Amino acid sequence: MKTERTHLIREAALRTIRLESETIAALKDSINDAFLAVADLLLKSTGRLVITGVGKSANIALKLVATYNSTGQPSVFMHAADAIHGDLGNVQKDDVVLCISKSGDSPEVKVLVPLLKSMGNSVIGMVANQRGFLAKQCDFLLHTPVEREACPLNLAPTSSTAAQLAMGDALAVALMEARGFSAGDFARYHPGGALGKKLYVKIGDLIGDDARPVVSPNTPGMDVLVEISSKRLGAAVVLEDEKIIGIITDGDLRRMMEKGADIRQVTARDMMGKNPRTIGTEELAVEGFRVMETLHITQLIVAKDNAYVGIVHLHDILREGIF
Repeated sequence: MKTERTHLIREAALRTIRLESETIAALKDSINDAFLAVADLLLKSTGRLVITGVGKSANIALKLVATYNSTGQPSVFMHAADAIHGDLGNVQKDDVVLCISKSGDSPEVKVLVPLLKSMGNSVIGMVANQRGFLAKQCDFLLHTPVEREACPLNLAPTSSTAAQLAMGDALAVALMEARGFSAGDFARYHPGGALGKKLYVKIGDLIGDDARPVVSPNTPGMDVLVEISSKRLGAAVVLEDEKIIGIITDGDLRRMMEKGADIRQVTARDMMGKNPRTIGTEELAVEGFRVMETLHITQLIVAKDNAYVGIVHLHDILREGIF
């Protein structure tokens, strides 16, 4: 019995993924002149994009509002049912309205669309049924055809909402690229959390006041050990005439002592690794992490205009919550 149930669950899940992926793939035929006209409309618009719908389409509208706002297209959500009971005042003169519906024939849509058009706002319809009210009454059409829902009863919105989401995302990305939306722009809209920090936290932001362990080439080995231990960054930079000539890590010390060398009889020059990798203060912290990961190291020397600034440790980046 358990085997039969497991088989049923697996087959249902695979069928759902297949049907939804086929529905999304079919959207390629909807990236047509009508789609380009919608993109052109929004690129030229001086107002906001108001996205509306009812039921599951309203849920998709909410998600798309979040996507558009974070990618440079000012957007607001307006539930279609609330719109015809007072919230229509949210729509401003220069706003464009995107109405999402599978059938395009829901009572709320039939009341709302004529009101929007009477106000002079352009209406984009994202709809599966090209013969429905919304498809015939909207000014611009984004067709999201659905052969059947993934629901075995062909009732619960599954394939249709997947198509709406994919079409909305396709438009968002198209607008981003048309506007030349950059990583810097993205960071301004995502200042919090790991995502934002990856885009704006720089290496220089991670350097503390005590993050500059330094020795000279002739510093005795015991003093090197003290410098590394006291600064707690696992390394010290070797400077000669204010130029970076090497780095000594706690790993270098450990390997040297494992070979039987007497730390009291050596200097920094004897222990240092030459031509160490450096990183600029203006580099993003995420780039520092990438370099450390690639080179299998846990510290990077930070320099500005070839002058030694300090050391950034892997833990400094992780402590920021970037990963």
